Amino acid sequence: MITLKGENIYLRALEPEDLEFIHAIENDEAVWEISNTQTPYSRFLIKQYLEEAHRDIYDVKQLRLVISNYQKEAIGLIDLFDFDFKSKRAGIGILVKDEVNRGKGAGKEALSLLINYSFTHLDLHQLYCNISEENIRSLKLFKNQGFKQVGLKKDWNYVNGSYKNEYLFQLINN
Repeated sequence: MITLKGENIYLRALEPEDLEFIHAIENDEAVWEISNTQTPYSRFLIKQYLEEAHRDIYDVKQLRLVISNYQKEAIGLIDLFDFDFKSKRAGIGILVKDEVNRGKGAGKEALSLLINYSFTHLDLHQLYCNISEENIRSLKLFKNQGFKQVGLKKDWNYVNGSYKNEYLFQLINN
Protein backbone atom coordinates (compact mmCIF):
# COMPACT_ATOMS: atom_id res chain seq x y z
CA MET A 1 0.00 0.00 0.00
CA ILE A 2 1.26 3.46 -0.91
CA THR A 3 1.31 5.65 2.15
CA LEU A 4 1.65 9.37 2.02
CA LYS A 5 1.25 9.82 5.75
CA GLY A 6 3.63 11.71 7.95
CA GLU A 7 3.77 12.33 11.66
CA ASN A 8 1.69 15.53 11.59
CA ILE A 9 0.24 15.68 8.07
CA TYR A 10 -0.80 13.47 5.21
CA LEU A 11 -1.15 13.97 1.48
CA ARG A 12 -4.42 13.09 -0.19
CA ALA A 13 -6.09 13.30 -3.56
CA LEU A 14 -8.28 16.25 -4.46
CA GLU A 15 -11.97 15.91 -3.58
CA PRO A 16 -15.03 17.85 -4.77
CA GLU A 17 -15.23 19.31 -1.25
CA ASP A 18 -11.92 21.13 -1.91
CA LEU A 19 -13.62 23.58 -4.28
CA GLU A 20 -13.68 26.56 -1.91
CA PHE A 21 -10.17 25.86 -0.59
CA ILE A 22 -8.66 25.75 -4.09
CA HIS A 23 -10.76 28.71 -5.23
CA ALA A 24 -9.37 30.77 -2.33
CA ILE A 25 -5.77 29.81 -3.19
CA GLU A 26 -6.07 30.32 -6.94
CA ASN A 27 -7.65 33.74 -6.45
CA ASP A 28 -5.26 35.01 -3.79
CA GLU A 29 -3.17 37.63 -5.58
CA ALA A 30 -0.52 37.33 -2.86
CA VAL A 31 0.46 33.89 -4.22
CA TRP A 32 0.10 34.62 -7.93
CA GLU A 33 3.81 35.40 -8.16
CA ILE A 34 4.83 31.90 -7.01
CA SER A 35 2.14 30.14 -9.02
CA ASN A 36 2.75 32.15 -12.20
CA THR A 37 -0.92 33.12 -12.32
CA GLN A 38 -2.16 36.29 -13.97
CA THR A 39 -5.95 36.05 -13.77
CA PRO A 40 -8.57 34.82 -11.32
CA TYR A 41 -10.29 31.45 -11.70
CA SER A 42 -14.04 30.95 -11.48
CA ARG A 43 -15.65 28.33 -9.27
CA PHE A 44 -16.99 26.78 -12.47
CA LEU A 45 -13.47 26.25 -13.89
CA ILE A 46 -12.16 24.88 -10.61
CA LYS A 47 -15.14 22.53 -10.39
CA GLN A 48 -14.31 21.25 -13.89
CA TYR A 49 -10.67 20.83 -12.85
CA LEU A 50 -11.72 18.84 -9.78
CA GLU A 51 -13.92 16.60 -11.93
CA GLU A 52 -10.82 15.71 -13.98
CA ALA A 53 -8.42 15.44 -11.02
CA HIS A 54 -8.72 11.64 -10.92
CA ARG A 55 -6.85 11.34 -14.23
CA ASP A 56 -3.50 9.57 -14.21
CA ILE A 57 -0.21 11.49 -13.92
CA TYR A 58 1.01 9.68 -17.06
CA ASP A 59 -1.93 11.20 -18.95
CA VAL A 60 -2.12 14.77 -17.61
CA LYS A 61 1.58 15.16 -16.62
CA GLN A 62 0.58 16.58 -13.24
CA LEU A 63 -0.27 15.36 -9.76
CA ARG A 64 -1.79 17.77 -7.25
CA LEU A 65 -2.28 16.64 -3.67
CA VAL A 66 -3.82 18.32 -0.65
CA ILE A 67 -1.69 18.73 2.47
CA SER A 68 -4.01 17.89 5.34
CA ASN A 69 -3.52 17.79 9.08
CA TYR A 70 -4.92 14.99 11.21
CA GLN A 71 -7.90 17.17 12.13
CA LYS A 72 -8.78 16.67 8.44
CA GLU A 73 -8.23 20.35 7.61
CA ALA A 74 -6.72 21.18 4.22
CA ILE A 75 -3.75 23.44 4.89
CA GLY A 76 -1.94 23.48 1.55
CA LEU A 77 -1.21 21.98 -1.84
CA ILE A 78 1.78 20.16 -3.25
CA ASP A 79 2.24 19.47 -6.95
CA LEU A 80 4.28 17.48 -9.37
CA PHE A 81 4.13 19.15 -12.79
CA ASP A 82 5.80 18.83 -16.19
CA PHE A 83 5.98 15.09 -15.49
CA ASP A 84 8.29 13.55 -18.09
CA PHE A 85 8.24 9.76 -17.80
CA LYS A 86 10.80 9.30 -20.59
CA SER A 87 13.45 11.46 -18.91
CA LYS A 88 12.16 10.52 -15.44
CA ARG A 89 11.81 14.03 -14.07
CA ALA A 90 9.17 16.43 -12.77
CA GLY A 91 8.87 19.89 -11.32
CA ILE A 92 7.67 20.21 -7.76
CA GLY A 93 5.86 23.07 -6.03
CA ILE A 94 4.33 23.56 -2.62
CA LEU A 95 2.11 26.09 -0.89
CA VAL A 96 0.94 26.20 2.71
CA LYS A 97 -2.06 28.50 2.45
CA ASP A 98 -2.27 30.43 5.72
CA GLU A 99 0.57 32.12 7.56
CA VAL A 100 -0.61 30.51 10.82
CA ASN A 101 0.30 27.07 9.41
CA ARG A 102 3.69 28.07 8.00
CA GLY A 103 6.99 27.48 9.77
CA LYS A 104 5.66 24.51 11.74
CA GLY A 105 7.10 21.69 9.65
CA ALA A 106 4.06 20.82 7.49
CA GLY A 107 5.80 21.91 4.30
CA LYS A 108 8.96 20.00 5.20
CA GLU A 109 6.98 16.86 5.95
CA ALA A 110 4.86 17.16 2.79
CA LEU A 111 7.91 17.75 0.61
CA SER A 112 9.72 14.78 2.13
CA LEU A 113 6.71 12.51 1.53
CA LEU A 114 6.36 13.59 -2.10
CA ILE A 115 10.09 13.26 -2.79
CA ASN A 116 10.04 9.72 -1.42
CA TYR A 117 6.91 8.86 -3.45
CA SER A 118 8.45 10.35 -6.61
CA PHE A 119 11.64 8.32 -6.34
CA THR A 120 10.21 5.03 -5.05
CA HIS A 121 6.81 4.77 -6.77
CA LEU A 122 7.16 6.91 -9.90
CA ASP A 123 10.78 5.87 -10.46
CA LEU A 124 11.85 9.45 -11.14
CA HIS A 125 15.53 10.29 -11.53
CA GLN A 126 15.20 13.95 -10.63
CA LEU A 127 12.96 16.68 -9.32
CA TYR A 128 13.38 20.39 -9.94
CA CYS A 129 11.87 23.60 -8.63
CA ASN A 130 11.92 27.29 -9.48
CA ILE A 131 12.11 29.70 -6.55
CA SER A 132 12.15 33.50 -6.46
CA GLU A 133 15.31 34.85 -4.85
CA GLU A 134 13.07 36.68 -2.37
CA ASN A 135 11.26 33.53 -1.18
CA ILE A 136 13.59 32.82 1.73
CA ARG A 137 11.35 30.18 3.34
CA SER A 138 11.14 28.11 0.16
CA LEU A 139 14.86 28.45 -0.51
CA LYS A 140 15.59 27.13 2.99
CA LEU A 141 12.97 24.35 2.70
CA PHE A 142 14.26 22.96 -0.59
CA LYS A 143 17.94 23.30 0.37
CA ASN A 144 17.24 21.42 3.61
CA GLN A 145 15.67 18.59 1.57
CA GLY A 146 18.86 18.23 -0.49
CA PHE A 147 17.98 20.32 -3.55
CA LYS A 148 21.02 22.01 -5.12
CA GLN A 149 21.01 25.37 -6.85
CA VAL A 150 22.00 24.79 -10.46
CA GLY A 151 21.11 28.10 -12.03
CA LEU A 152 19.97 31.68 -11.70
CA LYS A 153 17.48 33.06 -14.19
CA LYS A 154 18.08 36.83 -14.21
CA ASP A 155 15.12 39.19 -14.54
CA TRP A 156 12.94 36.10 -15.02
CA ASN A 157 9.62 37.29 -13.60
CA TYR A 158 8.02 40.69 -13.97
CA VAL A 159 6.19 41.44 -10.71
CA ASN A 160 4.61 44.70 -9.61
CA GLY A 161 6.63 46.85 -11.99
CA SER A 162 10.05 45.24 -11.59
CA TYR A 163 11.96 42.17 -12.70
CA LYS A 164 12.91 39.49 -10.20
CA ASN A 165 15.49 36.75 -10.41
CA GLU A 166 14.54 33.11 -9.98
CA TYR A 167 16.71 30.17 -8.92
CA LEU A 168 16.57 26.72 -10.47
CA PHE A 169 17.12 23.84 -8.04
CA GLN A 170 17.47 20.10 -8.71
CA LEU A 171 17.41 16.98 -6.59
CA ILE A 172 18.89 13.97 -8.36
CA ASN A 173 18.17 10.47 -7.09
CA ASN A 174 21.49 8.65 -7.16
